[in-house]
Parts: sequence; C-alpha cells; structure tokens
Amino acid sequence: MALKFQNKVALVTGSGTGIGQAIAKKFVENGASVIILGRRREPLEETAKILEGIISQVSSGASVRIFSGVDVSDEGGMTDMFESLKKENVTVDYVINNAGVSGPVTCFANAPLDDFKSTVGIHLTGTFWGSVQGLKVMKEGGKIITISTFFTEERPLEQRPYRFRSPYTASQGAKNRLAELMSWELTERGIISIATNPGPVHSDRIYKTVYPKAAAEFMRVSGFEDLTPIEVDAANKELLPLLGEEDTVVKEGISTAAKKLANGKDVQKLTETFTNLLNKIQSIAEKVQSNTSHMIANQEFLSQGQVAESVLNLCDDEIAKILNGKVIPGDRVFYPVKPHIGTTTPGVHQPSFAGKAVVFTIDATDKTDAERIEHLAQHVEKNGGKVACFISESTPKDLQEYISGKFHSHVVNIKNSEEVKRWLNTAKTNIGEILGVIHITGKVPEISKLTELSRAKWEELIEKFITTPATVAQMALEQFVPGGSKDPRLYKGTKGAMMIIGPDLPSGRKVTGVQRAQVEVFRGALRPFTTTVNQELSDVLKSNIRIFTIFPGSVSGVEPSNERIAQAFNFLVSENAYSSAEVTFCVDELR
Repeated sequence: MALKFQNKVALVTGSGTGIGQAIAKKFVENGASVIILGRRREPLEETAKILEGIISQVSSGASVRIFSGVDVSDEGGMTDMFESLKKENVTVDYVINNAGVSGPVTCFANAPLDDFKSTVGIHLTGTFWGSVQGLKVMKEGGKIITISTFFTEERPLEQRPYRFRSPYTASQGAKNRLAELMSWELTERGIISIATNPGPVHSDRIYKTVYPKAAAEFMRVSGFEDLTPIEVDAANKELLPLLGEEDTVVKEGISTAAKKLANGKDVQKLTETFTNLLNKIQSIAEKVQSNTSHMIANQEFLSQGQVAESVLNLCDDEIAKILNGKVIPGDRVFYPVKPHIGTTTPGVHQPSFAGKAVVFTIDATDKTDAERIEHLAQHVEKNGGKVACFISESTPKDLQEYISGKFHSHVVNIKNSEEVKRWLNTAKTNIGEILGVIHITGKVPEISKLTELSRAKWEELIEKFITTPATVAQMALEQFVPGGSKDPRLYKGTKGAMMIIGPDLPSGRKVTGVQRAQVEVFRGALRPFTTTVNQELSDVLKSNIRIFTIFPGSVSGVEPSNERIAQAFNFLVSENAYSSAEVTFCVDELR
C-alpha cells in the first residue's frame, strides 16, 4: 500500500516532545522524512529513535534529521539551519510552526517585560522567521502550517480573553493573522499557508504548568491565610513542582519549603499553611480543567495524536488549496464571552479635564499621526486639561519638531520601561494627577511584503506595535497603582485610563488585500492583549482601571475621524467605562 507522504520532507519545530513529536510520528507513519529541532538534544535523540523505529516498520526508506540547540527565536540558529539545508539541495515540503512556551502565567501588571518579549520572540517572531527562512528550501506546492490557540481567535463581535497569559495571547493572535497574510504574499510562489487552533489538548504543559500556575496566581492576587502576595509568590515557586509527586515527596518538599521561607515564622504553622495552599492550588487547577471540559460536547480534550492527524489533513494537496489562508478553529469549545469589540463608543457628557494631566506617548509614522495628536491634545486643553507629550526617538525628526512646536514635549526612549516610568513621574509632579495615558502606535509603514523583510526590520515592527505599547501600559498601571505589581490587593477600587491608538487600516479607493492583511497582523496582537488585560483588571484585581484600544480606519478605506477618537477618550474616562464589556473599538466602522 502506497504511503501518502512518501518522498516528502516535513520540518517540525519544537518536535522533541508533545504535539511536535506527535506530528513528526504521524508524518513518518505516512512515509515522510522529517527534520526535527529544538533547544535540548536529549528529547530530540529519544524522538529520533522512536521515528526511526516507525520508519523501519513501514519500510519507507525515509530519514530523520536532528538540529539540536536551535531556539526558534534565535535568528542565527534558524538562519544557519536553513542555509545548511539549502546547500545540500534539500527540499522541504511542509514547515510546521509548532514550537511554543507557556510564557509568564501571571497578571500583566506582574509579568516581567523581558519574559513578555521572550514569549513574543518564540511564538510570533519564531513563526515569522521560520516561515521566511523556510522559503529558501520550499518549492511550488509547499505548505506552511501554523499552530496557535483558540483563545485568541475571534468569532463575530467577540474576542476571547485568556487571563494571566497576555504575551501568549498577543503572540497567538498575531500568528493567526500572519498565517492569513502569508497566504496573500506567497500566492505567486504557489506556497500555501494555513493556521489551526486545536483547543485544549492533553499535555503535561497544560496539566503541570498552565492550570496550576493560573491557580497559584489566583492565590497570589488575594494572599492566602496569613501570607502576603509576595510570600505566596515565593511559596508557589517551591510548591508547584511538587504537584503530581508521591505523598512522601510532597510532604518532604513542603517541609523543606517551610524551613527555607520561615523568616522568623513558626515552621510547623507555616508547614500547615503551605499544605493548605498546595491543596487549594490543586483544587482550583482541577476546577479550571473541569470547567473547560464542560464547554465541550463530549467533555474530552483532544489527544496529541488527533492534533497531529488534523495537521496532516491540512497538508493534503486538495484540502490545503481549499483552506489556504484560513484559520481552522478545531477547538470544539463553546466558550461564552462578552463581545469585547465595538464600533463607536457610547456618547457621554463632555467631561472637564480641569486640574488633570493627559500624557501622550508617541511613536508616529507620518504627518497624519502628528495631526491626530494635535487634535486630541487640543481637545484635552480646550476642556481644561494639561498635556505632556513624550515622543519616541524613532519618530521622524520633522514630526518631532511639529509636535514639540505646539505642546510641552520631550523626545525620550519610550521603549525603555525605566525611562517611561521616570517621565510619567515627572509629568505627575510637574503638571498634576494623570487622568489618562494615550499611546499612539503610528501606522504600519508602506511595505511591499512582510515576508521579504530583514529580521531587524521585522523586530522594529514588533517593538513598535506590540512590546512598546505593552511597556507603556505596564508603566501606566504602575503610575496608577504604585507597588501594585507586587501587592495586587492595592488595585481594588482604583481608577485610571489608558488608550492605545492604532495601527490604522489603510485608507483610499485602491487598498489591497495585502495591505489590510499586513495591518491585521499587529491589530491581531493588540485585540487579545487588550481583552486579556482588562479582564484581569476588572474581574481579578477588582479595579476600575481600563485600557482601551482604538483602531482607526475601516475595511472600506474611509478616512479615519480624529473626533471619534476624542469622543472615545471622553467615554474611557467616564464612569460608564468601568462596566463596559467592550474594550476594543473600531470607531470608523459604523455598521
């Protein structure tokens, strides 16, 4: 019997364990040769033995090749791997973007920005660079299959939040839109791009990492028994690795943790507290798992083998042609959520900004960005507020001068969290209490094809549209609630407002699908990021702080209205915003 993928080659990232290993196994069962890669040699070598055993059984004559020590976020490692394949005239038929990490499982306010950037680097930049470099060894008919998550995929007027996972959701949302974009940009080369969202899958990561860490974060937020959030956090680091171990190992581990973290407390009492804490974490983790399973008709998570089977189905020539450019929602989860996405904001009575400061952080791209800032800043001043503009060093000089000539401004490094923090403190000291922070991302610059960008140019875009807005947002939260990142109890009942504006959809009568798809990659990151952070702020931290994202422009190419953005800010700083389920507004989409 002929094997379906005989004489084909599949490259699977993150293939030493888990879903990646399952996909590699399914490929070799069907006759394909595989290239497996990852950061650690040992699991790759173990996987290779399994794969070679299968190849022997099916008598396909296929091969297994290992690239160990290759982190998908590492430019040099990935580039060198594909260059070596190219020199050997290897043709790769399928690139499977599977590698991923959990990232920090904590409230955004508490997520280290380096971890945020690292998560984006692995999930999003790793997918981008692996796909772009993979083109060197692909021919017409090749397939790029990207695996992402159902938590970031929109349904009509709906955006799914995933609390405690802000960098993960931002990356995954952008990955979905990147898969769509690649279908546009690679069509001339005859290469197909599809994404798939498998939904909850039986795996050690979800049972031993994600669910327990989420449960531990609930405990940290409120404190536990007589432990402060900082003490809970320290205890969690010691206790979580004990989950799933034998009773004797658990007891010994708890005892060791209590002695280590006693710091003058009664060790026996602390041992009891830690035992209760670990039991509570396990209970919550099991409840999260149960609640998720009850949103599935048969209450079953997918197996890793089932995910692998779906990936191979997407590699079928006829199916792939039908589904090119699609994001396949394979999750089967009925996940009821509030809308989160709206059009124009509800009208409110014009608030007075008297005695309050509004800070603009600006990463402008062109003159229309500067004119938008002018309109919004004048709106604030006209209604009694004071304005401070902190302009990114990467903003063109003529725009820096245009803004500085009209408003109190400083050119600063808004990509640096400590500098943003310092300037926000300066604004509060010099011009008054900060009512709101408005961050302008600027527009996506004109680019022929994202898939032809250098790595440096790509990373500039990631910084501009994802990590810089996140940096400013986190420093704004620190300004609204000093010390809140470490003691989340301080958030309860607090107020504050931040608005991220952009990137705009392109305007005009001859906008192409490629242009829209390019912008959607970065919008695709900000939608789930905004939704996730707001759910944490409202439902978990019980604050009245809100972060809105405003996306100017429309799919029909109309010119954006700066006045609608000003009205959105009015709504954001009103009492009505605290109870709004909508946190992302496409203000120029009137229907």
